[in-house]
Amino acid sequence: MFVLFQKEYLDVILVPAGLLVIFGYHLFLLHKYLHQPLRTAMGCENKDKKVWVDRIMQADKKEVQTALSVISSSISASIYLATISLTLCSLIGAWIANSRNNFVPNEIIYGDTRPIIISIKYICLLSSFLLAFSFFVQSARRFVHVNYLISTPDRGTIYLKSKVEKQVTRGGEFWSLGLRALYLALSLLLWFFGPIPMFASSIFLVIIFYLHDLEKLEGDQKGGYLVRV
Repeated sequence: MFVLFQKEYLDVILVPAGLLVIFGYHLFLLHKYLHQPLRTAMGCENKDKKVWVDRIMQADKKEVQTALSVISSSISASIYLATISLTLCSLIGAWIANSRNNFVPNEIIYGDTRPIIISIKYICLLSSFLLAFSFFVQSARRFVHVNYLISTPDRGTIYLKSKVEKQVTRGGEFWSLGLRALYLALSLLLWFFGPIPMFASSIFLVIIFYLHDLEKLEGDQKGGYLVRV
């Protein structure tokens, strides 16, 4: 009876704990991004994008064609991942409609295997892929707008330049959010094998995120620049 009680309530303890670790880390990252952007990878990438926009807005027609090719590649990547996310949503929806059973045998799952828990797992996974689809679509939308702005004949105005910088930055932010939604879906997918793999994957993802997201900067004594190391 005690073992049965442990297995039933393991999902109640470990799954919210894993989600809390992931969302808590991203709140910490958001605070860093808003107040110390150059301490984050996204902030440094945004700075690089602004330099790129400055150069492109003053370039000739040949270099503008190169810039449009770069933006087109970003649009294609966003649409590709959005299509994958939507396809996975359709497959999960079809699976829910036809079967409420877990695709993993209950005998190897150390956790709650009731039908209602299985349904919650599918709904959470479906929601993650829907979020990823929405973010990637928004990213593609921003990059399409950048295409129009860069191809405008009078590209040298400060107003137009600031709009291009904003749209490029927003497109990159939505791209990053879409990837994070896919990472969350990966963690939720492991929940089908039990709450312990889900919690362990959440801790592992946060460690990887921390090593990737935070940048160490050192000042250049000669030129006064900040250098990523």
